[in-house]
Amino acid sequence: MARSGGWIPDSVDVNVPAAARVYDYLLGGGHNLDADRAVAAKVLQALPDGRQVAASNRAFMRRAVLYMLEQGITQFLDLGSGIPTVGNVHEVAQQANPEARVVYVDYDEVAVAHSQLLLQGNPLATVVEADLCRPEKVLNDPGVLGVLDFDRPIGLLMVAVFHFVGEDRKPREIVAKYRQALPPGSMMALSHLTADHKPAEMAVVVEAMKNSRDPMYFRSHAEVVPLFEGFDLVEPGVVGAPSWHPELGAQQSSPEGVYVGLGRVR
Repeated sequence: MARSGGWIPDSVDVNVPAAARVYDYLLGGGHNLDADRAVAAKVLQALPDGRQVAASNRAFMRRAVLYMLEQGITQFLDLGSGIPTVGNVHEVAQQANPEARVVYVDYDEVAVAHSQLLLQGNPLATVVEADLCRPEKVLNDPGVLGVLDFDRPIGLLMVAVFHFVGEDRKPREIVAKYRQALPPGSMMALSHLTADHKPAEMAVVVEAMKNSRDPMYFRSHAEVVPLFEGFDLVEPGVVGAPSWHPELGAQQSSPEGVYVGLGRVR
C-alpha cells in the first residue's frame, strides 16, 4: 500500500527526514515531506548556496555517464540512486544509446516506489530495494542480474552516497567488493561532499542531519582519494565537481563543496 499517488509507502514514518528526500528538495523536486523541508531549511540557512552544490553534483553525474558512454560502456549500476528527478541516469544513457541498461539501487522506500512508477514500461531499466553497504546482496539480486551482464563492462555510479557511510561501515572495503565484481573495462564514478572549503557551515549541515535517517560524514580530499584504491584514475583525478571534464556539458560556475572522480578497473 502507498499514499499520495503511490510515492509514499505506508511503512514510511513521515516525521523522520531522509537524505534522498532532502536532496530532492534541494534539486527542486516535489517528492519530499515537511520533515525533509525543515532540515533543508536549516541546511540552506547555513549554506545559502546549497542548491548550487547539489546541482553541481547532479551535473557531474550526467557528465560521468556521458564519458562512460564515450568509452563504450552501455550498462550502469547506480548505487544510492535517490528519488528520480530531471536527468536520471537512464534518461541520459538511453538518449545517447537506446539499448543502454540501467539498474538503480536504493534502500529508501520513497525513492524505490517513485522509481518503480517512473520505469514502468522500460524493459532496460529497473530499481532494486537494497542497502549499497551490503555488496553481496546487491550483486546477487535477481533484479541486478536480470538486467546487467557482468561479462561486459559496467559503469558503477556512487554519486553523493559515501558521505552517509561512517568509517565503522568500512567504506573502502565496500568499494573494493564492488570493484572486484566488475569486469575489465568497467569504470566507477564517485562524488563526495567535503567540509574542506567551509568547515563551519558544513558542521551545521552535519548537525541538521544528525537525527535523520541518514547522518552525514564529510571527508577531506586526502580521505576521498583512497576510495579509488585499485582503480586507475581518469584525468584530472579527484577534483572539485566543476573542474571535472566541463567540456562534456554545461557547468555553471558553482561553489566548491563536492569532490569527484572517475576510475577505470585495472
